[in-house]
Amino acid sequence: MDNDLTYVGFWKRTVAVLVDAFLIILVTLPILIWAYGFEYLNNEHMEKGSLDFIINYVFPTIAVILLWKYYQATPGKMIFKATIVDAKTGGRPTLKQWIIRYLGYFVSLLPFGLGYFWVAFDKKKQSFHDKLAKTLVIQSKVIESEPVEIDAE
Repeated sequence: MDNDLTYVGFWKRTVAVLVDAFLIILVTLPILIWAYGFEYLNNEHMEKGSLDFIINYVFPTIAVILLWKYYQATPGKMIFKATIVDAKTGGRPTLKQWIIRYLGYFVSLLPFGLGYFWVAFDKKKQSFHDKLAKTLVIQSKVIESEPVEIDAE
């Protein structure tokens, strides 16, 4: 691996997922409330119809895969200047890898989200979905600056 690059670890990836989830909710919830009214939030039934399915499942799937395809990252990963790369070449993954990676999210959930927590223990910081898609999440190394000394006179 390039000496100027490092694997993105568990905590940064966790923050990235939370940012992405917040942004998805920020976009989808107003549409769902517009379509179904505020009772959407109080109803025991999780799905209301085809629009609900499209907004909650189809839209996020397409949005995430397109972000990966064009930016190699979601907004959460962009905060850390992290990118998703092919594990063999270090280059841009294929559409097939992006789809496998997305479907691998569901595999990573089983059992008890172990595939996500695996990032904390794996030497290349790969989750199960990274391993399935043969991808890595990397970023440029943070270069430590010199300590600052302030003379109080």
